[in-house]
Amino acid sequence: MNVTIYHNPLCGTSRKTLEIIRETGFEPNVVEYLKAPPTREELRQMYERAGISPREGLRAKEPIASELGLTRPDVTDDEILDAMMEHPILINRPLVVTDKGVRLCRPQDLVREIL
Repeated sequence: MNVTIYHNPLCGTSRKTLEIIRETGFEPNVVEYLKAPPTREELRQMYERAGISPREGLRAKEPIASELGLTRPDVTDDEILDAMMEHPILINRPLVVTDKGVRLCRPQDLVREIL
């Protein structure tokens, strides 16, 4: 099975998710999304497959989210996706993609649902 993790090595949840994947016997494709972010369309499709909105995928605790006004209730999904393309730090992580689905693995044990 193909497994890809959109990973930030500085994030404890992301590191723990990667560890769970490896403990389960898979060697994932590790994408450090801050260095190589997904395209806007790839990200939109991942959220769709995960059953979440871009707002749910937004790392709202990043100061830039508030600075850009992305936490306002009237912000559209398109505005959030555009901001994520310009500032990948706004993409909440880790996102894991497998043949069985996509999960935003917060908490990290959610990854088990798609392994």
